[in-house]
Amino acid sequence: MLRALNIRDFVIVDRMDLEFTSGFTVLTGETGAGKSILIDALAMVLGERGDAGVVRQGADRSEISAEFEVALLKPLQRWLSANDLAGDDDACLMRRVIDSGGRSRAFINGRACTLQQLREAGEHLVDIHGQHEHQSLMRAAAQRGLLDAYAGLGDAADAVAAAWRRWQDIRQQLTALETNAAAFAAEREQLEWQVRELDALKFDPDEWQELLAEHARLAHAQSLIEGAQYAMDALSEGDNSSVTQLAAVSSRLGQLLDYDARLKDIIDVIASAQAQAQEAVYMLRDYQQRLDLDPQRLREVEQRLDAVHASARKYRVTPDTLPEALARAKERLDQLGGSGDVETVRQREAAARDAYLSEAKRLSAGRKKAARKLAGKVTAAMQTLAMAGGSFEVALNPLAEGNASGLEQVEFLVSAHKGIAPRPLAKVASGGELSRISLAIQTVTNEIAQVPTLIFDEVDAGIGGRVAEIVGQMLRKLGKQHQVMCVTHLPQVAASADQQWQVTKTAGDSKVLSHVTVLGDPQRIEEIARMLGGVKITATTRKHAAEMLGAVNGK
Repeated sequence: MLRALNIRDFVIVDRMDLEFTSGFTVLTGETGAGKSILIDALAMVLGERGDAGVVRQGADRSEISAEFEVALLKPLQRWLSANDLAGDDDACLMRRVIDSGGRSRAFINGRACTLQQLREAGEHLVDIHGQHEHQSLMRAAAQRGLLDAYAGLGDAADAVAAAWRRWQDIRQQLTALETNAAAFAAEREQLEWQVRELDALKFDPDEWQELLAEHARLAHAQSLIEGAQYAMDALSEGDNSSVTQLAAVSSRLGQLLDYDARLKDIIDVIASAQAQAQEAVYMLRDYQQRLDLDPQRLREVEQRLDAVHASARKYRVTPDTLPEALARAKERLDQLGGSGDVETVRQREAAARDAYLSEAKRLSAGRKKAARKLAGKVTAAMQTLAMAGGSFEVALNPLAEGNASGLEQVEFLVSAHKGIAPRPLAKVASGGELSRISLAIQTVTNEIAQVPTLIFDEVDAGIGGRVAEIVGQMLRKLGKQHQVMCVTHLPQVAASADQQWQVTKTAGDSKVLSHVTVLGDPQRIEEIARMLGGVKITATTRKHAAEMLGAVNGK
């Protein structure tokens, strides 16, 4: 719901800070006081087009900001996150600035945004019913969504959309196959050859590492043998070898042990070194015996290495990534239908089409049933709103092939008076009639309506008496589940409100300004009495006003 609206230098408003509550609120005041200016300001911050003409005379710019409570509006929260415009979890701040040169800037939660984004966010927040563009019921998608929600067909509509997407994906694949059959056949032939070649290579990453290590040993076998022999000669087998010298040192120190027992630890270390050197000799001898100068095996290993490197160069990858190249070729081959049987894809496309039609026909049946029920209830509501003889219809216009929304286009048709042919809701000329029709629709569908704030402008045009009282009752009932605001000249509607605001206009210092006052019960009696009695307010009109308020509030 709308929490606050702040207006600066907009038309005849210099500064206005308004805080809103839930329920049904009316805005009343003399003609020309600026009641509709508040609606215009809100429409502006919700993305309606504006120009320099909205900037108050003498000001540099006009600025409007609105704060909304959005804790329960999950679709809006997802939209804000997707557009990198998220703010607090429970609040959304929208701001619009228009300077005297006509330049406009828009912000959501402190981040700059486009006017289109402002409008898209606003569609989740407010419906303005009257002579304003910002009205969801004027959009075909909203009419379809309202009918589906009223009928409880949300899941069915989602299933139809999913089936449509599956059908179209396969349909596009079939079209591509049929259109580019020769090119795809050539690509399939090349891919099949690549897959056969890479499969035949039987490349294994672990085997590849072992092969590299084996090649290094085979290619340098002679150097390894020579190195091992040199080490053995130096340690044990050559003249003046290390083992011989260690033995001589140990023997010489042993002869001195009787003179100094502290040499014992040193002799032990030398003995250990001698034993380890001898052990190294044994290991080297074993290692040398295992080394093999095998030219045939070296040639085999090198041939295998050459084959792997050749394949890697051919497919422009490294040897380690050859398995990924094989997987990509197989995946693309699958996308092309493997063997290239177009008939197989054609059968899949037919099955997907049948699945879509099955889901869509089920949705159509539900819509047809709900359309009759909704039309009857809205038509009945219209009879009580000074549109006797008027009617409301929900047209389900067939689509040749259907689309993601189903097999028909949903369109609301209205005849405001008897004898007038039904016309699309978007073409209803009278703002008052449009508001009352919208009121009838909203009252019938209020339990499933998604937009939390509803504003009615000119809803009382051309009505009075009993009809005005009914309008007030309907708005009050609507306010039990939504935040409802209404600009009105009718005392019956004003008396039905949970709260009442009075809009006044003052003139001075060569400028005209508009102001808003929140009325308590005594002030409401005076305002409603003014609405009842005109220029001269008597005790009788005040008593009548008090009775009207008391009747609505059970006093």
